[in-house]
Formats: sequence, structure tokens, C-alpha cells
Amino acid sequence: MRINKLFIGVATVATGLALGSLQASAQTVMKFSSWLSPKHAVNAVVYPTWIAAIEKATNGRVTGKIEYNLAPPPGQIDLIQDGTADVAWSFHGYNPGRFITTKLIEVPGLPGDAEAASVAAWRAYEKFFAKNGEHKGVYLAGIMTHGPGQTHMREPISKLEDFKGKKIRIGGGMSADVAEALGVVGVQVPAPKVYETLSQGVADGVWMPMETNQSLRLFEVAPYTTLMPGGLYRGSFGLFMSESFLNKLSEEDRKAVLSTTGEELSRMAGRAWADADIGGLENAKKTAKAVTEFSPEEAAKFKAIADKVRAKVVAEVAATGVDAEAALKFIEETMANYGK
Repeated sequence: MRINKLFIGVATVATGLALGSLQASAQTVMKFSSWLSPKHAVNAVVYPTWIAAIEKATNGRVTGKIEYNLAPPPGQIDLIQDGTADVAWSFHGYNPGRFITTKLIEVPGLPGDAEAASVAAWRAYEKFFAKNGEHKGVYLAGIMTHGPGQTHMREPISKLEDFKGKKIRIGGGMSADVAEALGVVGVQVPAPKVYETLSQGVADGVWMPMETNQSLRLFEVAPYTTLMPGGLYRGSFGLFMSESFLNKLSEEDRKAVLSTTGEELSRMAGRAWADADIGGLENAKKTAKAVTEFSPEEAAKFKAIADKVRAKVVAEVAATGVDAEAALKFIEETMANYGK
């Protein structure tokens, strides 16, 4: 793991240290829009650490304040475009049809954790995807992915065929493609509604990364976790900034704020997701009714299904004019070699 010097020594702000004193002397306060629990990794670690880095880069002239529930998760980008917020984050899959290239980082079978995936996603964006203009209208400050998506059920399952006809909450993006391939009845609701959806029996289970066992309290409503090596899919999120806000800053502060974005922001955010996955798995082993793994035979069956899903996504991305085969190879190699 490598962290830009701007992020060194500021992570303690995630626990609430020092932020208040810096805010008091700052001239400009950025509005950071968010959702999910304040205890979620993005709200407890990523945002506070980023805000501290901005303060450090601007010598306290610019800071940030987190505000919750300004809009539903799919509407977070709109907040940036209409000037309601200066920073927001959202799942790319919440905007189907707009974000196509980001699905390459979500395909099943990729090696590594959320940190490796987030860095690979950013590098692939710069090398292959930026020219497509999918993020037009906002400044893309970073890309982060959650870890491998796993299965959390109200009742136990052990085989892929057990998925057929089951109502599974999916977030969209790659999870929708995998759901179709496995014969799942997809229930699409934003993450904040997952607990309610499961507790009321609207869904039989959910596909989400391990961190949600703790952050969304899945162990209470979906106590049977079945792990697929490498996961069923991943999820890509954008960290967005308002271009109009950036344009209002002095040139000095604009450069300073932008120095906190890009690969190092993506790396830091990915690390937070990866650490949360570790905590989620530990919590599941203590609180869930069962944490098991699909057998090697079932994993082999899934690989065959995943290969078809990957081919479909490659074709979809290639249709946008991107060399999708080269981009996916680049992502896989970056993740496989990450940290070596």
C-alpha cells in the first residue's frame, strides 16, 4: 500500500480529532453530500481523511462538512450538477445507460481487494475511458470500488442452482448481469433500503461486499453468508466534485484541492473499503448463523458462467469505441501485480 504524502498523518481525523479546529479558521467550506450510516467507511474514513488532506493542502483555507440525505443515492450526481453540493459519491450502476466503461472493473473473477481494484479503475479510466466523456458535467475526483460481492441470505444455500427463482436485492451494474445469468429475480433498491427490504421479506437475500454485514447490519436480517472465491461481482463508485465550485476558488486553492484527487484518493478510498471488508467478515463469523463457501465444483460452474458475462460486458464496452479487451487485460494485470 502506498499513500500520497497529503494523506499521511491525516487519517486520525476519521475519529474526529482536529477537524473542528481547522474548520473554524477555514475561509471556504465545501459541502460533502453523503448517504448511508455515519459509521460507513466512506463517511467515517474516506470523507474525513480527504477533508483533512484538503485542509493540509490549502493551509486551512478550505475545509469540508459532511451533510446527509440531500438526495437519494441515484440523485447524488444531480446535486453536483445543480450546485446543491460540492462533493458527492454514488454507485455508477445507479445510473444505467450513462456509465458503461465502469462495468469492466466490476466483472467477476478479478484478483485482489478493493484497494487494488480502485487503483486499477483509476488507471484504466485515465488510459482508456476518460475520452468517452461519461462523467461530463462533473469533475471526477476519484474512483473507488467495493470488495468482492458475496451472498447473504435469510435461509442457507449451497449451490448455484439454489439461486433460480430467488428474489435477490441487486444494486444494478454488473450485479444485474450476473443475476440474469443465474436466473435470479432481481430486486433493485438503493443500499439504505436493504435492511428494510430483507426484514420485510421482500427479498430472500442480497449480494453485497462483506463490509455490509457490519455497516448495514445484515447479520440481523440475512444471517447466512456463502462466499464465492473472488466474489460474484464488484461495484464501482465515483467521487464527484462540482466544476462550478472549483472555478470559484483562487488558482492557488484550486490547484491545492485538485492535488488531493486522482489515484491517491482512489487508493485511500479503496483501502478503507478493503479494511471494512475485513471487519465485516470478522463480524459475520461472530454473529451470523453460518459463514460457508461454495464448493470448488460450484466455483468452477460459476467461472464458466462468469466468462460469458465478461464477454458480454467486453462487447458492450467495445461498442462505445474503447479497446475493451486491452482495457480488461490492463485492469487484470494491474490488480494481479498490485503491491508487488
